[in-house]
Order: sequence, then C-alpha cells, then structure tokens
Amino acid sequence: MTRITRRHLLQSASSALAALGINQLLFQQQAHRYGQVLAQTTPRKLALLVGINEYSSQPLEGCLNDVELQRNLLIHRFKFNPKDILVLTDTKATRQGILTAFEEHLIKQAKPGDVVVYHYSGHGSRIFDPNPIVVEQNQQGLNGTFVPVDGKLPAGYPEFGGTVQDIMGHTLFLLMSALKTENVTVVLDSCFAGGATRESRVRSRDGGKKVLVSPDEKTFQQQWLSRLKMSPEEFVRGYRTGVAKGVVVAATAPDQLARELNINGFISGIFSYLLTHYLWQSDSNIEQVFQKILPEIPKHFNQMPRYEVKPGTSYQQQPLYFINSPNSTAQAVVMRVSGDTANLWLGGVDLRKVNVGTVFTAVTGTGQVKVLSRNGVVAQAKIEKAVTEGTPLRLMS
Repeated sequence: MTRITRRHLLQSASSALAALGINQLLFQQQAHRYGQVLAQTTPRKLALLVGINEYSSQPLEGCLNDVELQRNLLIHRFKFNPKDILVLTDTKATRQGILTAFEEHLIKQAKPGDVVVYHYSGHGSRIFDPNPIVVEQNQQGLNGTFVPVDGKLPAGYPEFGGTVQDIMGHTLFLLMSALKTENVTVVLDSCFAGGATRESRVRSRDGGKKVLVSPDEKTFQQQWLSRLKMSPEEFVRGYRTGVAKGVVVAATAPDQLARELNINGFISGIFSYLLTHYLWQSDSNIEQVFQKILPEIPKHFNQMPRYEVKPGTSYQQQPLYFINSPNSTAQAVVMRVSGDTANLWLGGVDLRKVNVGTVFTAVTGTGQVKVLSRNGVVAQAKIEKAVTEGTPLRLMS
C-alpha cells in the first residue's frame, strides 16, 4: 500500500482542483494556511484549583481568594480557556471530590505536551501511618497531608485517636506520576504543623500520632501503584529522589507554618498573593520570581517558600507554567465592560497605590480608565478611552 504524506495529499488536491478550473493561486494560499494549522502545536491547558475555607473546626478566610487569584491569572495572563479550569471549593472539596477531579479532569484529559496546573489552598497536617510505604526520617512516623473539607479530627480528640480523610503527599506524588505530560505546575499553599499568631491565621489542622491515615487512603495508593506498574521499592526511590513531574512550588518548608493575612483589604495566603502578583509582572522563570517573593515574607513568620523540579531537569529555568507566549505583563486587567464603566482585576499592582482617581492606561493602544472604587483586588472604573474585556493595564506614569 502506498504511503500518502500530507505534502502529497495537498499536491494531489491542487492538481485535481486546477483541472476543474479553480483558481490555482487561491488554492495554494488556502493550502498553505491549512498546512500551517496542521503544523501548529497548540497544547491544551488544564487546571484544577482547590480552595477550602469552611472547615467544621479551625475555618479559614483566604483560600477561596487564592483560587480567584490563580484563576484570573491563568485566564487573562496565561490564556487558559475558562472551560478548562475546574474549581473545587468548600463543600465540593471532599477527599473523594478532589481525588476524582484530579483523575477525571487532569489525568484522563492531559496528553503529552499539554499544560497542567494544580493549586491547593487549605489546611495541612501531619498524621501517623503505622504501615508507611516511605519511612520519613526525623519525623517520628508523621506524614504531611492535605486536609479536605471532610478531614475532621476523630471524635474525642486529643484524648482519643482515630482515622481521618486526609490526602497524603505520597498520594499526590502518585497522581502526578500518572499525568502523561511533563508540563506540570503544582502550587501548594498550606502548612504541616499547628500553631497560631496574632498577625495572621495559620493554615494547619491539628494532628499527631493519635491521628491515623485512613484505610481508604492506603487502598487508593495501592491501586495507583498497580495502575502505574510501580513497585513499592520503585515508589520509595522516586519519592525520595524528588518530585514526579514538572515543578512544585510550596508556601513553606515541610516543618513550617503557612499564613494567610489581610493584605490591604484582601485576605489571602501570603504566598499565593505574592506568587500571582509577580507572575502578572514577570516574563522570567520560577527561579527568578522566587528571588522577588522571598524578601517580601516577614522574617518573624518563619515561612520560607520553596520550589522543587523533577530531578535531572532544568524546569526552574523554563517559561512560567511552561507557556512560551503568554499575554503581556500587566498590573491590572479589564474583566468586564458595561456602558462607560469597567470592572478591573488588580492582580499585579501594589494595592496601596490604588485609590479613587487612580488612572490606568492600556499596555498597548490608547485605552484609559479612572478608578471610582476598590474592594480588595477588584475595582470599578470610569472608561475615559475605550477598553475591552481582557485589556491589560498599567498604572499611568
């Protein structure tokens, strides 16, 4: 059987249409455009964003705001289709809800070369695993976890112990391993120890040796080891070597507290806020962005965000979120236009500089707006020179 290449197919079609008297030049132009479309590599961009405020005990305030910071960044800066961003908040962010969403939305849909973002904002904890796959050194058998909305402490705690519905870091490693793409960015804004301060709220649920990993979690891990055809020994080696895919950026070191606080009228995780703030402004890589984030964390917080990339790669030097051509850097963006007013998202500007009367101009073109009011990172503005939804803005110099 003769193999027909794309080039031969276009040439044959050209000859046939020319014989019918169709304008050859017009067809050649169309064929050229068709060939360009076939040659394009347009990765799909998928995101799963999880934020939990409404815990039955120790509720939080800023996690849903973190999700909105990330969602608007992905849409307006990194060109994500809103339909490809799945958001799980509060009652939807159960253990089963999160795991199912990761499998259905990310693992089953992402193809090689696609872009994947997973963001988690909520409580972290440490719980005891009596039969660990990996024995953590110097942690007294305690393993870091992410606390879903149904991750309630055992009845009678701390006098009595029992299991919880937490999702272990080990499980996240296995889920990341199952992704068919390397272009993965995981953002974790939680902590793994208890504590409190007056200045901020700590994202940690109590834990300890009386709080045990659930049988469901262990069964889930074993199922994924089987699906991945990964032996426990291979898993241990991989887990101890480093992250499974892409880049993981975390609000803290494993033994530190992550904080949320009021940032000029907007309650958010300090890490999520700073990360998205500088991603709006920067066309650099995560290594360079972290150089801007770290000095902004108050030293007395004892919170040191960090990033880790897949061993043997230089992903820290790759474009942010593995996207080569994002929209232009900006300090704000037009979210909606209604008559002569516009709603603005102030994701990349110092909020202390935004007051009634502050003027923003379009990054390109002649658009201009003047702020009428501000509520957190959202502002209403009067349109002085025409703008459209999605117009990137900067403070008028």
